[in-house]
Amino acid sequence: MAGTTGPRIDHYQWAGGRELMLRFGPEGPPCVIAALPLFEEGNRTRAAMVDVLRRLAKHGIASALPDLPGTGESLVDTEGATLQAWREAFAAACGQIAGPVHICAWRSGVLVDGEAAAASRWYLSPQSGEALIRELGRVRELSGGADLAGNLLSSEMLSALALAQPTVTGRLRVVRLDSDIKPADHKLAGRPLWRASEPDTDEQLQSLVADDLAAWVRAQSE
Repeated sequence: MAGTTGPRIDHYQWAGGRELMLRFGPEGPPCVIAALPLFEEGNRTRAAMVDVLRRLAKHGIASALPDLPGTGESLVDTEGATLQAWREAFAAACGQIAGPVHICAWRSGVLVDGEAAAASRWYLSPQSGEALIRELGRVRELSGGADLAGNLLSSEMLSALALAQPTVTGRLRVVRLDSDIKPADHKLAGRPLWRASEPDTDEQLQSLVADDLAAWVRAQSE
C-alpha cells in the first residue's frame, strides 16, 4: 500500500479567492476529488468521507476534499454563496490537480461538479436539486424556523438549486445503498449517514465505498 494517509492542508485558488483543501495519499495521479452533500448532510457525513479518503490512500490513490465558498473553513457567508460559485470553485480545485481527476460525490454533492474536467465520476445516492429543496422545506416545517435546516440561503441559490441536476455524461458509476429501490450500477450495504441526527460513521460502508471507488478509478486507466 503506497503513500501516506494524511490529511495535509493545501489550498486552491478560484476567481473569488482562496479556499482550503485537504489532501490525502501520494502526490501523483490519479486523484479523487470529493464533493460532500450540501448543507447539514455535509456536516453529518464529513467524517465518513474523510475516512474513505484515508482508505483510498492505503490503496495508493491520492485524493482531495476542497472547502467550497461558504462551507467548512471558508470566510464567505453561506447566505452569500451561489451554486454557480460552488461549481466554479470546485472546477478550479480540480484544475489545480495534475493528471487524471476522478470525482467522488455523495448525495447533493453531485450538483457542484458539472463544470469540472474529470476522467470519471463516482456518485453515491445522487440527489437532484429539486429533491434537495423539498427536503430542506420539510426540515423547516418541522423546526418551525425561518431558515432551511440551519442555513440562510439567497433566492438566487434556491432558484438555481431547484433546476440543478447531476451530470450524466461521460464515464459515470452510480452506487446506492441496498435499501434504496432506485436503479444503480452497484449497491452497498450500509446506513444512510446523511439522515442521522448527528455526524456519524459506518466502517463497513466506508470500507465498501473505498474498495469500489478504488477499483473504479483503476479500471478507468486500463
